[in-house]
Amino acid sequence: MAAKLRKGDKVVMLSGKDKGKEGTIASVDPKAGKAIVDGLNMAIRHTRQSQNEQGGRLPKALPVDLSNLALLDSNGKATRVGFREEDGKKVRFAKTTGETV
Repeated sequence: MAAKLRKGDKVVMLSGKDKGKEGTIASVDPKAGKAIVDGLNMAIRHTRQSQNEQGGRLPKALPVDLSNLALLDSNGKATRVGFREEDGKKVRFAKTTGETV
């Protein structure tokens, strides 16, 4: 199945403690159906100091289920993603505006 959400997409959270907040997708795990979004679903991770890194309580973005994310269209509103053929290529488009993503 084609990926509706990809790395670098601007998304908004639909549910959870960060509902309504926006961010950019840092990475996607299609097998697990999860994505890591910069600045969303943050948790504190206690890490031991190492030779290369300072230890302490470091904030870390945890994975979010793809069903809890929606793509932002050019108007800044949440939209669903569709697919269509353009010049022999399969492209994604925003359902609200009809523009290609």
